[in-house]
Amino acid sequence: RIPKGQLLTPENCMQYFVQKEVDAACIPQTALQNPEQIKDMMPVFDIDEGVLLTTGMFIEKNEITAEMKNPVIAGVKAEDLYQVAGGILRAGDRIHIYTVSESGETMPVWNDAFIQQVFDQTGNRILSDDTVTAAHRMNIYLDKEDVERFYAALAAGSLRIVEACD
Repeated sequence: RIPKGQLLTPENCMQYFVQKEVDAACIPQTALQNPEQIKDMMPVFDIDEGVLLTTGMFIEKNEITAEMKNPVIAGVKAEDLYQVAGGILRAGDRIHIYTVSESGETMPVWNDAFIQQVFDQTGNRILSDDTVTAAHRMNIYLDKEDVERFYAALAAGSLRIVEACD
């Protein structure tokens, strides 16, 4: 199984792939021929064992930051699981971030942020294939010019994060 958002590298590639011969009629044009084709890429969804892999199942890490002038990684922490979709968030997820003011007004802070890493309550990294540990903290990609505005908006209220369902 290759979990959604798992960055594939030369070091971990063989942990996830097995090359096998199959009938040529079963192979789509976009099928992967070798693991090098998806180096520094991430699956856009969980991929079960035994699935014939195609290029459309993956996104390049560069695609996430391509439109950013100066990409950085910013950290976000929740005090309670209800603030972060019950802790189900993982690397590779897209999220929308809101704040709720003391008067109860909900305000959008950021849309379609990409989670780079997640951590448990004590700060230990949660791997993408861990479906049990609750995520309380996460790192997301932002453009450096947006960081000050992002944290100022978070300071204006109580954090709420929702997962984008594609």
